[in-house]
Amino acid sequence: MVVGTIKTLIIGTSGMLGSDLCKVFPDAVKLTHRDLDIKNREQVIESILEIKPDIVINAAAYTDVDGCEDNKELAFQTNGYGPGYIAEGCAKVSAKFVHFSTDYVFDGSKKEYLETDVPDPINVYGHSKLLGEKEIIEKMHDYMIVRISWLFGVHGKNFVETVLRLSREIDTVKVVNDQFGKPTYALDLATKIKEIIELNPGIYHITNDGICSWYEFASSIIDNTVPCTSEEFPRKAKRPKYSVLVNTKTEPMRHWNEALKEYLKERNA
Repeated sequence: MVVGTIKTLIIGTSGMLGSDLCKVFPDAVKLTHRDLDIKNREQVIESILEIKPDIVINAAAYTDVDGCEDNKELAFQTNGYGPGYIAEGCAKVSAKFVHFSTDYVFDGSKKEYLETDVPDPINVYGHSKLLGEKEIIEKMHDYMIVRISWLFGVHGKNFVETVLRLSREIDTVKVVNDQFGKPTYALDLATKIKEIIELNPGIYHITNDGICSWYEFASSIIDNTVPCTSEEFPRKAKRPKYSVLVNTKTEPMRHWNEALKEYLKERNA
């Protein structure tokens, strides 16, 4: 295949990650949730057959972790069966499929997780994303499931924006210090996908380098944060204590702190 003739389709371009993928793949066919409802199997397959892409990148997802607890059907349709429909369409046109999953497919009982570790989710969001992985693996071979964690970026609601807002509104911001993971800058991730699509099919763990707690992450953003435990800050969905994804297949990305500095500079530009 001649590189110049490769047609890329990005699904879910109005979200945080989708917006940055559009920067990295400017010539891609771009579909928002208004253009394509991934919960509609017929529409998904029909669209892929019509566009005939060589590569499909799916950034569409229902990412409200607590919201998934109340909207289980929506979570499983969007995060589970929807990616399966895309996989079906990709298989029909022999397209490579890049799909994003999550650190929350793991239960947090281990300090670190390799791509080969067996998932065991503890919340609806994690279960729905794991179903998506299984649907893809069952329906095609040329897939790249990219597990990511703690995503932040310019084009959407995320932890960084939340703590900045709270810092302005209240005197001290309580943030849990007993959940650990790897923050990931959406633009770094989108750029890394250019490299990933040249590699072998399979599951990849892609995050920025460096491990921290949510409190340590918050402390790098604002100066009026105080630590608390998960018990002091109960949420509807249970979160894994450790969700550190270990990347064993590609070169590591830069440290999250360096990426955060760029993000803060970008958002204030």
